[in-house]
Amino acid sequence: MGRPHKPLLDRERITTTALELVDEQGDFSVPRIAARLGVQTASVYHHVDGRDGIVELLRERVCAAIDGGTLDRDPWDTAMAAWARSYRAAFAAHPRAIPLLTASPVRAAKVLVQYERAVVRLLDAGFPLADVMPVIIALENLVLGSALDMAAPEAMWELTDETATPQLARALDVVAGGRTDAAFELALAGYLAHCRNLLNTP
Repeated sequence: MGRPHKPLLDRERITTTALELVDEQGDFSVPRIAARLGVQTASVYHHVDGRDGIVELLRERVCAAIDGGTLDRDPWDTAMAAWARSYRAAFAAHPRAIPLLTASPVRAAKVLVQYERAVVRLLDAGFPLADVMPVIIALENLVLGSALDMAAPEAMWELTDETATPQLARALDVVAGGRTDAAFELALAGYLAHCRNLLNTP
């Protein structure tokens, strides 16, 4: 028999399988990855640095969908807004990965490089060094919270008796079908307005 054109097991397949499990179940384990791939658990460990290594592979995979080129746009607030929207879309595609990824430190080199670009962009815009990480972390809080909201049921408020909460019923009717995008853009606008004030405060 000839040799297979593709290896039976590699980091790419392990990452894909782990992400499938996370999307389906909210978590993964090395034995479950091995079972789905039809290999021994020990075989998986030959390719990755344990569970932590797989988490970082997942981080790289999800973050690869973020368009880092948005950070090159001008002015700086346009760049940060575009980065935020791309960041949100990447994580909204895999919302169950968010709790998993936020529970461990960022180590993946490719992801750290994107943070470096964001830091440089803000420093070039004139932000003091002490403000740079709070600005980035605040943006992440906004983005990841909205990505989770996008995965929530469209009807998050179930009114059994609209006569008891008539104004809530009216407010929900107005935003039906677009609440997550409207809320995100509102929060993003407020965030950017505060950052502009921060930048312009002596």
